Amino acid sequence: MTDRYDVIVVGVGGMGSATTYHLASRGLDVLGLERYDVPHDMGSSHGVTRIIRKPQYEDPAYVPLVRRAYDLWRDLEERTGRDLLHVTGGIDAGPPDSDVFAGSLRSCEARDIDHEVLSAAEVNDRFPGYDLPEGHRAVYQPDGGFLVPEQAIIAHVEAAQAEGAAVRAREPVADFTALSDGGVRVTTAKDAYEADRLVVTAGAWARKLLPGLADVAVPERQVLAWLRPSAPERFDPENFPVFVHATADGHYYGFPRYDVPGFKFGKFNHLGETVDPDGMDREPRPEDERLLRAYAERYFPEGAGPTMRLATCMFTNTPDGHFVLDTLPDRPQVTVGAGFSGHGFKFASAVGEVLADLAVDGETDREVGLFGLDRFGDAP
Repeated sequence: MTDRYDVIVVGVGGMGSATTYHLASRGLDVLGLERYDVPHDMGSSHGVTRIIRKPQYEDPAYVPLVRRAYDLWRDLEERTGRDLLHVTGGIDAGPPDSDVFAGSLRSCEARDIDHEVLSAAEVNDRFPGYDLPEGHRAVYQPDGGFLVPEQAIIAHVEAAQAEGAAVRAREPVADFTALSDGGVRVTTAKDAYEADRLVVTAGAWARKLLPGLADVAVPERQVLAWLRPSAPERFDPENFPVFVHATADGHYYGFPRYDVPGFKFGKFNHLGETVDPDGMDREPRPEDERLLRAYAERYFPEGAGPTMRLATCMFTNTPDGHFVLDTLPDRPQVTVGAGFSGHGFKFASAVGEVLADLAVDGETDREVGLFGLDRFGDAP
């Protein structure tokens, strides 16, 4: 006898755990299926800390969603008793005409976000771990900070389970088929399940379940470094804001010390390596470390001490860098959250709410027009 649910969620990482919770909190019978552990370090929703920031240099259209995410993260903390969101302040810096600085400033002005504009010297004086070059400018926003992703996933899963959701780890989905009654049948390595609705939040594996996403959600290898500072207190959360920094050779991002004895940072899109998530080289290489260390030595010299940790993860990039939050045009019982392009985790609490709306109602009151599949033509 095949089990029947209201909704099945495929992928219980950052987005899927939140979606499972929001669906279950509405009284629905929900099954979450995860191919690895809950949580795990094989995809995109791990790495000890993840940035959250109100200014969105990518597009001011993201601001209402991130404001909702802040509220929902605080709600989840209250419900579960876990500390998930740590406020450090945030810096968006670069040359005055860079997309990071100019876009962040535009976002603050368009969406009435409290902020300061600082010169490089003012940043370096206020936050001595920084050594931004003369001529760079920064938007400082006091509400920026970081989330702890593994704990956030655990919190969402525990909250979903408390609402009656079933979550099964180490059960990879092989495929799914649409049923004549408008539902879906999902086949895993262990069993088969049916549901009225399906939500795919499978990260880098989404394109394997939905081949039409092959050119829309493309996995990319990413590497992070944690280096031991020579003046550790300058890199503590109370002294060191999270940052995004535009330089001549790309965008970088970083965090204060937390849970690892090192200053954490990475380069967006790292070496530009498109990968198969099942065959990616997960071991950091010497060239990964050299690239990252060169950046720290230039802009955060007191943070460029001995290597404490290197780790890989994945971005899943869309052609325009914006998310996919939509139902499939030819199978409206299937909702997709994919292509978060390296800047999605901060939104996970709100994305889960949006995907629950789309799965249940086929629409949402949130501002998500930027994230429709129709911008890619016929895919999928």
